[in-house]
Amino acid sequence: MAIDRICISLNNRCNLQCVYCHFHEKSAVIQESPMDILHVLDNVTDYMVKRQIPLFKIGFVGNGEPLLSYPLLKECVLHIQNHLQSGRIAAYTITNGTLANEENLTFFHENHVTVGFSLDGIQEVHDKLRCGTFNKVMRGISLYRTLYGANPPLNCTVGQDVLGHAEETISFFEQFSSRITFSRMIGKYGISMRDFQYFLAKASERLNVRLGGYDCTMYGGLCGAGINNLFYANGYVYLCGNCIDLPIKYPAATPLDNIRFAVPDFDRRHCYKEAFHS
Repeated sequence: MAIDRICISLNNRCNLQCVYCHFHEKSAVIQESPMDILHVLDNVTDYMVKRQIPLFKIGFVGNGEPLLSYPLLKECVLHIQNHLQSGRIAAYTITNGTLANEENLTFFHENHVTVGFSLDGIQEVHDKLRCGTFNKVMRGISLYRTLYGANPPLNCTVGQDVLGHAEETISFFEQFSSRITFSRMIGKYGISMRDFQYFLAKASERLNVRLGGYDCTMYGGLCGAGINNLFYANGYVYLCGNCIDLPIKYPAATPLDNIRFAVPDFDRRHCYKEAFHS
């Protein structure tokens, strides 16, 4: 299967300190190293054209808050502007919502970049987990709705607090018509796959829930490690964002045709990292 999506981590910085962030748990192994992201994008477009891939997805997401690197993100978007306008590349970023403003949201809208907002449901839970930012995020969502004419895609991390307010969380998201991505909390504060799948099933009865194919079990899909997606960060390319503390990596400048991750057969309903490296 050809690679048809990547995620690029622009930085390792965030203006929040969410207690459950699994990247903070890996801070000892996440070392900031230079990465020529424009060269990575050139490798992607060369590969996309050579392989005749009709749609390539690029997520400018990763270890930190992308809008802290807005000038770099803007440069990246302009670098692939022709492919965004033609529809050959679908680009998105995900923000904690505190730095969204009219300037950056207008730029993303004009250049066909989707902006997702992290929102952990009701105010009580969101403020507990995400540093009291509920009102700021809601203002950013309102501004997005004004500029885009629709609500943004939303990302909610599901841990014990959300599970304990499951009905309230689902009812809260009913006010939005956009797609909701529920992410299983992993790491120190993680929940079981069984509890996560039970919540997803309940939420899917009433909400437009993202349930992907070969993508990531963290989002309710199948593990795509070693199949069709890659994760770029700190000068290297990895199997996925959950594998940045593993020695399995290539230099970021490696052409996509030369990247070969040898992943053994396993039940892809489970996470590769959890199956082999727990």
